[in-house]
Amino acid sequence: MTYNISKDFALEMDVSDPLKSYQERFYIPKQKNGEKHIYLCGNSLGLQSKNTSDFIEQELKDWQNLGVEGHFHAKNPWLPYHEFLSASYSRIVGAKISEVVAMNTLSVNLHLMLVSFYRPDKNRFKIVIEDDAFPSDIYAVESHIKHHNLDPEKVLVRLKPRDGESAIRTDDIEEVINNQGEEIALLMLGGVNYYTGQVFDFKSITKFCHTKGIKVGFDLAHAIGNIELLLHEWQVDFAVWCSYKYLNSGPGSIGGVFIHSKHHNSKLHRFAGWWGHNKEDRFKMPDKFDPIRSAEGWQLSNPPILSLAAIRASLSIFDEVGMEALIEKSKKMTSYLVFLLDNISSKRISIITPNDRGCQISIRVSGGDKMLFDKITKRGVIADWREPDVIRIAPVPLYNSYLDVFNFYKILEEIL
Repeated sequence: MTYNISKDFALEMDVSDPLKSYQERFYIPKQKNGEKHIYLCGNSLGLQSKNTSDFIEQELKDWQNLGVEGHFHAKNPWLPYHEFLSASYSRIVGAKISEVVAMNTLSVNLHLMLVSFYRPDKNRFKIVIEDDAFPSDIYAVESHIKHHNLDPEKVLVRLKPRDGESAIRTDDIEEVINNQGEEIALLMLGGVNYYTGQVFDFKSITKFCHTKGIKVGFDLAHAIGNIELLLHEWQVDFAVWCSYKYLNSGPGSIGGVFIHSKHHNSKLHRFAGWWGHNKEDRFKMPDKFDPIRSAEGWQLSNPPILSLAAIRASLSIFDEVGMEALIEKSKKMTSYLVFLLDNISSKRISIITPNDRGCQISIRVSGGDKMLFDKITKRGVIADWREPDVIRIAPVPLYNSYLDVFNFYKILEEIL
């Protein structure tokens, strides 16, 4: 597609956008003067869909009228409520319904997966992770390494880009696997790097690791609802995610897990809880744990229904639109944004996000000068600053317009 830097072009793109009506189905935060913010922060917290209150109020009403009987007799019975999300999640991550479950929060789920998939022995004990992974992921893997009385300095292998580059090359990951593969137990990556916006080659990396006997897991916090995922086909061992970014489920909402079906009948070690017990006799309260033969078998407790209701509201929109249409618009919007940024003649900014990307474009500011970010904020842009020197911009296809992208560019250009 041929882009140009006129406002008319952005307006024309919005007129022809098949998803343009969806912006009206979300609440856009407003400035003090009543004008809408240019909200480009969906990679940190997605916006509230206008149907969210309806879904939550239904459960509040049933709780009010039914009390505990709502577990069985609510309009949407609470006992199996988490199952109402599974089909939607399976489509979004490319999985069987039995391979996904909504439960806990992301870091809790990562800990639970490490219990099962990081089982070091004298031969295999290392974990591979990005050097600039989200800190919580590093905290989690280091804590498990220490739990096994190992030294993170010797066991944790940190992947770094080449000098002068911001993205990690797949070839360099494979080189690490080739050199240390016999000692590596687990490779754990962010599917989309939270800082640079790089999308990793899930398929190639997973396949290569498996030839060396290495388990593979992904943190999908910045990937789910953003990029194409085919986790079952790619044979990924496990994945974890939050739902409040691109999935718009609300701050701190419950997350989810993917566990490949090849592990469902295995004797993997796990931390157990009663909600993961065989449903047929769960309420007979047996002493011996009998796990459900699906991803649900990793559940611990019954989930918070009000949080699930908010996720279900958003997922109902994803069911309407489909990931294919969202990804198509996302690619157009980010390409348009990159085109506009490339037309700003300033040495103060540079794009560090590679072409393999989703919604997010990370802009490096020379000298780590946060004043630039503060100025665009004062002009009505809600974006995200990450230390030491990056502004993260995420045009989300569900509720952002091409005009949003153009207006951000004009503000940035004027300030520069």
